[in-house]
Amino acid sequence: MDTAYNPGGGLISKLSRRWARLAARAPLSVNLDHAIVSFTFDDFPRSAALSGAKILEDHGWRGTYYASAGYAGTQSHHGAMFEAGDLQRLDAAGHEIGCHTHSHLDGSQISAGEMLADIDRNRKALRELGFEGELESFAYPYGEATPAAKRLLATRFSSMRGVHAAINRGTSDRSLLKSIPVDGGEAGIARAVDAAETLVEHPGWLIFYLHDVQDVPTKWGCTPAQLEQVCAAVERSGARVLTIAAAMAEIGESK
Repeated sequence: MDTAYNPGGGLISKLSRRWARLAARAPLSVNLDHAIVSFTFDDFPRSAALSGAKILEDHGWRGTYYASAGYAGTQSHHGAMFEAGDLQRLDAAGHEIGCHTHSHLDGSQISAGEMLADIDRNRKALRELGFEGELESFAYPYGEATPAAKRLLATRFSSMRGVHAAINRGTSDRSLLKSIPVDGGEAGIARAVDAAETLVEHPGWLIFYLHDVQDVPTKWGCTPAQLEQVCAAVERSGARVLTIAAAMAEIGESK
C-alpha cells in the first residue's frame, strides 16, 4: 500500500461508474436555505491529522477522517500515515472518524461481501487502536462503488461518499454522495474555491475531500496555504461547516 494505485480509466470502467451512480440509489432530499460544507480526509496521512486538523480547528470547525486501519503507522505515497494517538486526539477534539475499509480496496474489483469483510476488519482494527466510537459514515476507496455494494453498505452506514465532482443539491444519493477534491495544484484549488462561492446564490451540501496537507503535497494533496484559501472561501460563503454525520442528521431533520 506504499505506492499509488489508479483505478481503470477505460470505457468499461467509465460506464461502470456511471451505472453505479444511477443504480441502487438511496434518495436524500438536500433542499437547504443555508449551505453546509463538510471537510473530509481520506486514508488518512498524519499531515491531515496535524496540519489539516489545526487549520480547521483554528476556524472553529471539525472534519471527517475516513480511516483505513491497514495504513496505521506506515509510510505511503502520501508520506507518514496516521498513528493511534492521532486517531484518539481527533476523536477527543470532536472530529468524526469514518470508515474507509482496512486495506483500501478498489470496490469495483471485489464483491460486496468481500468489501463488507474488509470493513469489519477495519472496525476491529480501529478498536484495537483505541477508537471506541461508532463508524457512521463511509467513503469508497478511489470512489469506486457497485450497485451491490451500495445496497449492502446502506444497511451499515448512514452515508457513503464517492468522488463524483459536484455539490449535493435537490435529490441526492446517500449511498454515493458527491464531493469536490481539494488538490490538483492552483487550478484544482481554484475549482474548489469556485464551488464554495456558488453556495451564496445556490445553497447545497458541499463535501470537500483531501488527502495529505503538506508544503510539498502529492497530486492528491494540497499545501496548508491552499487549504486556507478554500477555508477563506467557505467563510465568505456563510456556510455552516459540519462533519458528515452531523450534516446527515441535520438534513434528515429538515425534511
